Amino acid sequence: MDKVKLERLNNAFMEQLNIIFGTEIKNPILKKVVITGCKITNDLSYAKVYFTCFDEDRKEVLKELQESASFIRGEISKRVEIRHTPELTFEYDESLEYAKRIEEKIKEINE
Repeated sequence: MDKVKLERLNNAFMEQLNIIFGTEIKNPILKKVVITGCKITNDLSYAKVYFTCFDEDRKEVLKELQESASFIRGEISKRVEIRHTPELTFEYDESLEYAKRIEEKIKEINE
């Protein structure tokens, strides 16, 4: 699959996942999840979904996400037109925490 189509598919997945988490998920722990990225393999068999969560234990959230993966995948298959919906794996997005730490270091240096 070419890069442009894959990028479009990544964006569609990310958009639909955020809608699913905002409207379809009943689990209160997962209601606080925000999808920050999605990376689908070229053969469309796997999708790595990056997330962040606020005020929740990330290990607990990851466990809940893994348990809900088949439901979430089913919802994605209804919303995104694709022949075979990829298997979903979830990974905590460290980039926001990393950016926050850098910002704090810069602030310390300037003081």
